[in-house]
Amino acid sequence: MVHIPALITDLGIILGAATIVTMIFKKLKQPVVLGYIVAGLLVSPQTTFLPSIAETDTIQIWAEIGVIFLLFGLGLEFSFKKLKAVGGPASITAVSEVLFMLGFGYIGGKLLGWSEMDSIFLGGILSISSTTIIIRAFEELGVKNKKFASVVFGVLIVEDLVAILLLVLLSTIAVGQQFKGEELMFSSLKLIFFLIIWFVAGIFLIPSLLRACKKILNDEMMLILSISLCLSMVLFATSVGFSPALGAFIMGSLLAETSEGQRIEHLIDPVKNLFAAIFFVSVGMLIDPKVLLEHWHSVLILTVLTIVGKILSSSIGALISGQTLKHSIQTGFSLAQIGEFSFIIATLGVTLNVTSHFLYPVAVAVSVITTFTTPYLMKFSSPFATWLERTLPKRLVDNIHRYSSSTQAISVSSKGREALKEFLVRLVVLVVVLVGITAFGREVIFRFVIDKFGISPLTSSIAFALTFLASSPFFWALSRGKINESLLDIGGSKRFAYLPHVLSIFRYVVASFVLSIQLSIFFSALVAASVFVGIAILSVTHFTNRLGGIYNWFEKTFVRNLNNLDEVSVAAKEVPLIPWDAHLETYEVSPYSPFLGKNLVDLSVRERYGVSIVLIERGNKKIKAPSRHEVIYPYDKVSVIGDDEQLVKFKNFIELSNFDESELEIEDSYILHAHILNTESPFIGKTIRESTIRENTEGIVVGLERALVRTVNPDATTILEEDDLIWIVGNKEKLKKL
Repeated sequence: MVHIPALITDLGIILGAATIVTMIFKKLKQPVVLGYIVAGLLVSPQTTFLPSIAETDTIQIWAEIGVIFLLFGLGLEFSFKKLKAVGGPASITAVSEVLFMLGFGYIGGKLLGWSEMDSIFLGGILSISSTTIIIRAFEELGVKNKKFASVVFGVLIVEDLVAILLLVLLSTIAVGQQFKGEELMFSSLKLIFFLIIWFVAGIFLIPSLLRACKKILNDEMMLILSISLCLSMVLFATSVGFSPALGAFIMGSLLAETSEGQRIEHLIDPVKNLFAAIFFVSVGMLIDPKVLLEHWHSVLILTVLTIVGKILSSSIGALISGQTLKHSIQTGFSLAQIGEFSFIIATLGVTLNVTSHFLYPVAVAVSVITTFTTPYLMKFSSPFATWLERTLPKRLVDNIHRYSSSTQAISVSSKGREALKEFLVRLVVLVVVLVGITAFGREVIFRFVIDKFGISPLTSSIAFALTFLASSPFFWALSRGKINESLLDIGGSKRFAYLPHVLSIFRYVVASFVLSIQLSIFFSALVAASVFVGIAILSVTHFTNRLGGIYNWFEKTFVRNLNNLDEVSVAAKEVPLIPWDAHLETYEVSPYSPFLGKNLVDLSVRERYGVSIVLIERGNKKIKAPSRHEVIYPYDKVSVIGDDEQLVKFKNFIELSNFDESELEIEDSYILHAHILNTESPFIGKTIRESTIRENTEGIVVGLERALVRTVNPDATTILEEDDLIWIVGNKEKLKKL
């Protein structure tokens, strides 16, 4: 008889149970993740009436593999561009929620009489919401395209990054068995250092590799290459003291920046789903029903703590970020659950053997309950927000609305401030790259040369020469690179005329300091000083142009790789362009649409539906702020601004032929601008049509606030008055001249 390894038998049991249970959950219209957890509970060693796994030690192996591929998949969906596009509202909301729940969870754990480590890990478990559950609930409730949903998605993106940071910090705390500020600071700086190194090296190397091999990379080879890159980064991350999950997430986010990102995500999806299923089943296996019965009161208390705490912290954070009261409430109610990252944090505690045996099953139980409550809370959020607006004092509600309008105004930063920001970012990145090259020279090149030729002044010179050769273009960029003259615009050219000279001296000092560190690693103080002087002389008299050319090539390659995704594909994303309830949606015109052949005057969409057509995309042509006489053609992509109710009515009209809805990436040069009409404004006393705002800005007036009364998409015959706050979607450069 052929012997089958227990590992294969266990895998068959895991997948078989997962298939049966998730089919039942799918039929009952319940989240599949819950089905996996229940399946794990049924095949766990604690359940004896069904076939269970033979080797309990394999549970941890499956869980670790599942975490790696789950985080790799999340990284592919993450993308640094998405993080940049999230903006202030989502970042403020996410930080508010995470910090509040970290403290709330820690205090809750201490009040329950738990240990220090249990309370710390509980705070981390309760701080991260579930991306999977929220997206599923949004799809089922049909609210995915509402404005508040864009804030929620942004919060989830920020939380993904915060969760990775939490894994690193919790690992540091767990190793030391106590909270040490110095160690946490060192771990945070170490994480930032390696993130910059990985980002710069990854964006430079990986897209170039994929571009060079594009013709020979079929789907099979691309899948193998992606997984090998993922596991390589996992090994590298663990070798420098980070978790495997961090390495998988970073590689996923780097691949997401490439032109093949969507293709890789599609290829990895089945692998991610397989191992994610194994991970969630392993989560269920680690639940002990006896422990749950013993700690049922803790489960109920923490469930209430999670729901109430997340609603309060997220709603307050959204209000602070400038969202309306209604959208803030909807955001808070949507984020009131914990999910996959909470499991990963709980698994970390089990792996490091620093948490009590009851914490893991209690955390899973809280996640299961809050998963069930999430859709009902989302449905209840809108009526509750309406009730709250009627109940609160009118003056308070008016102040919230006024604050929301003022904070959502897009202020155009001066060129000088942008140039200063660019200078500082470039300085930090160059220093980190130079330190990274120096560390590589010390740990790899120097040791290799010593192993081959032994320790001598010659081997030190060879190792330094190779290290300096690799870093010299970056030394040139740090010390001799051109400074943007727009720095003069920070506060007036006369007042800050000295700033470029000060910054030039500062970067010379920084470059000298980094070079002295590099020299001290390979030489004695006297030799290092002599070499330093020699390099300084040579850098002035020789090689400057050549080094500059090498660095410029490197930077151009990096920028091209970084922007490659934007050049080759149109990334769909939600663009929240308007305050209050209004936002942007895009629809594709069907060849059977009643729109066809009619111009915007005949359609009268603003009069009939209260919306404005602000952009028409026709093939590669984009018609911004289309005139009244623009005709609609088949397959035009029409971008429309309105509030939720107006867009629903318009959608019902435009989708008479059931065409698909899509989202459009608006160009960076096409923005929303808030403009207050002061006494000197030439627009006062004129109608919107007579003001020539459309002609001067290539834009459309899409909102007007007068004495706290707001009008979305005001009529063109509206006469503008002093102190009116108008919102214009138009050309960024032309809006500056307003």
